[in-house]
Formats: sequence, C-alpha cells, structure tokens
Amino acid sequence: MSDVDLKELEDRAHRVRERILEMGASAVGTHLGGSLSATDVLTVLYGAVLRVRPDEPDWTDRDRFVLSKGHASSALYAVLAESGFIAPEETAEYGRTGSRLAGHPLRRLEGVEFPTGSLGHGLSLAAGAALAGRRLGRPSRAFALIGDGELQEGSVWEAVMAAAHHRLDNLVAIVDRNGWQISGTTEECLSLEPLADRWRAFGWAVHEVDGHDMSALLKVFESLPDTDGRPTVVLARTVKGRGVPMLEDRKKSHYVQLTPKLHARALAGLRNRRERQL
Repeated sequence: MSDVDLKELEDRAHRVRERILEMGASAVGTHLGGSLSATDVLTVLYGAVLRVRPDEPDWTDRDRFVLSKGHASSALYAVLAESGFIAPEETAEYGRTGSRLAGHPLRRLEGVEFPTGSLGHGLSLAAGAALAGRRLGRPSRAFALIGDGELQEGSVWEAVMAAAHHRLDNLVAIVDRNGWQISGTTEECLSLEPLADRWRAFGWAVHEVDGHDMSALLKVFESLPDTDGRPTVVLARTVKGRGVPMLEDRKKSHYVQLTPKLHARALAGLRNRRERQL
C-alpha cells in the first residue's frame, strides 16, 4: 500500500459527514442516507486514488469521476470542498436559488465532469470517457459511483455490455451496496443477487469490499487494473446513513430535512461515534 495517512483520511471523512449534515439542515434538506453511505468511498477516491489537480480542474490527463447516483450530491460537494476544488464556505449555499450547489451536480462546478442524477446514465458517461481516453492515447481512467437501486435500470446493463465489449480496463464502476432504495430494500423491490456473479457473467473483473474500511478500499483501488482487457467493478458493502446512529440502515434516511433539534442530535451521534473509534 502507498504511503497514505489513514488517520487523515478518516478525519477527512468525519468532516465530510459533518458538512453533509449541515446541508441536510438546509431549507431544502438533502439525500442524507445515500450521501453518508458513499462518504468513505468518495473520501478515499479523492484523497488517495484519483489523479486530479484541484488547481487545474480541466487538466487534460486527469482521471474522470462520474457520480451516477447524483442525488448524493451533498457528499460530492463536501469532498470537493475538502479536496480544494471549491471553497469550504460555499457548501453553506447548498440548495439556495442561484447556487452552484444544486440538488444534483452541475457541470459549472469545478470537479464535476457531467450533470447527473437521472439514474442509469452515469456508467455510460464514464465508459465513453474511458474509451475516448484510450483512443486519444491518454493515461486517464474513468470511475463511476452507482447506487445499487440504480442497477434496476436497463441502461446500466447496456453500458456494462459495451464496456466489456470494448475491453475498457481503464474503467472502474463502484456500486454503493447499501441495500436500500427509495421504496424499500433492493431485494424487496427487485432482487439484485447474486450481484457479483451477474457482473462476472458480463465479462467484468469483480472485487467485493467493506465500503467503510479505508484500508481495504485503498488496497483494492491500488491493485487496479488487475486484469488486462476487462473493466472492473468494486461492490462496496455499505450502511445507509453510516456514522449517524439515528439514520443508519433506515428507509426514512433516504431524504431528510433536519430541524435544528434533529441536526444537533445527528451531529452529537456522529461525534460520539467518532470519539469511540479514536
């Protein structure tokens, strides 16, 4: 493993979660559950994996990241603020009229490659970026973070087939496998299992990992690509609402507008959890 300060990554993830809760306490609220479940994956990507330059966001050879589950925008905004793409104080403008921080990411924000949130499209965008990079002879890679409920969209599997056909080994899909979607659990709504076998059947290399174990995430990402000619999917097992006991693994955490009282309670639960981990 490279010389990555895991403690710093964990501290950064905690700050990201605090900022997500602040956005959840805004006048419009936010998708708290799926943002909190994706926090550790995003923190590792931007803190140790993606080849990007915050001071040169349009650098030609940068890796491309696509937040296919665009409703988790508050997590992306918080990570971009931690990574130097945007000023940390700008996250206070989340959801306001005229703000660059809309409910779903917009291209006008530094660090955002594509406007996303219409589910099922992000992997196609990332596959296109990977294919373009290869044809242009550039070293750039493409990463897409996908919600597990999003896998019920047929367009995702069209992209899965196309990526395997074009042998895009510079493409990585990450599935935020928290087991929930807006209507209930994924298995109640439309079963996805055996999920790993399904991706393998389409010709992808598959890794399964605890999506909150930063050491394990780093080990997986640093090993890629581990097979020539095959795209890779990382099935990250996560907990919806991770880090906030009152929100964890609950359907009601999908979209929340926190009152001042609930915000204080959520923040206290998050900080208490963090103190026990130190």
